[in-house]
Formats: sequence, C-alpha cells, structure tokens
Amino acid sequence: MYVWPGAVVLAQYVWTFRKEIKNNTVLELGAGVSLPGVVAAKCGASVILSDSAELPRCLDNCRRSCEANGLGDVRVLGLTWGEVSPELLSLPPLHTILGSDVFYEPEDFEDVLVTVSFLLRTNPEAQFWTTYQERSADWSMEALLHKWGLQCSCVPLDTFGAQGNRIARSSLPGNHTIQMMLITARLPQLQETLYQ
Repeated sequence: MYVWPGAVVLAQYVWTFRKEIKNNTVLELGAGVSLPGVVAAKCGASVILSDSAELPRCLDNCRRSCEANGLGDVRVLGLTWGEVSPELLSLPPLHTILGSDVFYEPEDFEDVLVTVSFLLRTNPEAQFWTTYQERSADWSMEALLHKWGLQCSCVPLDTFGAQGNRIARSSLPGNHTIQMMLITARLPQLQETLYQ
C-alpha cells in the first residue's frame, strides 16, 4: 500500500483541527489507504471511507487500514465519482468531506467536482478539505468550480505545520509541491450576482 504525499498533508490538517471534527461525520473520497480518514476516526469523528465501486482492491485497502488501526466501526463503501448511486443517496448528514490527491487525472476533475457539488448541496454547512499535488502548471479546475457552483480557498501549509519536507517523522511530502484547499458551495446571493 502506498501513501501519497498529499495524504500526509491532509492528515496533518485533520490533526490540527481534531477538536472541530470530534463527534462529526466525515466522508473520505478516493480514500485508498485512508490516512486522513484513519486520523479523523482516531480523533473521534464518525468516519465513512469510500473509493471507486469499480476498484474492489482499493476498498480492501481501506478495510485493511481500518483493521491495522483497530477501527472496526468505520464504514467502507464504493462511491464512483460522477455517478449518483444508492450508496451516495443513503449517506448520513456530513460535516466534512476529505479527499487527498483526488485531482490526479485531469479527465477525472469534473467527476470529482460533480460528486463534491452534490454532497455540498445536500450538506450546505459541510466543507471539502482536499490536497492537490501540482503535476502541471497547465491543469486548472477554476472553470469547473464555477460551473458546479463551488468556491475554493487555499490554506497556506505553514498555518498548520505542513510546510516542510517531512511531516510527523515521515519522509513525505518530500520535495513535492502540495496545495491545501477548502471547497464549499458558493453562496446563492453570490451566484445570482455572478450570473447577472
């Protein structure tokens, strides 16, 4: 199992805000080995880990991470980005959505944001906490954020102790350039102003 550099940065952010997520419901999208979700669960959040329903090995990795960390009460489910499924519709109310390095392939950006937009519309107080590893200066999601009624703010890594090459005695994130972002639904008043 491989932990992506962005997962370590997002896990650090979750740890920094552990008091805020305690007793809240947290969903991790594209969880893989689930480091941010495992940290959230260890901090007292009710966590649901998800990865593509089409990738059973990824879902098995989520389960193995839970077992290795003594987290028998964490739910694991298949959610495929961009698809409205019974699993997506049956989610409980969410406070926080996590996603480390879910913006890996540009062709998946819109599917990720469609899913995030749906989740934020059904949970208007929720936020999507996500990390993004810069791979190309040509890749942008700004137009897609606008299209799906979302807004994004960048969080400086030094505000939560993630600015170095090593976090929590890990060799990650190394020399990778990682961005931390908070994505929320755009306020209706702002949307009306933008479309006039």
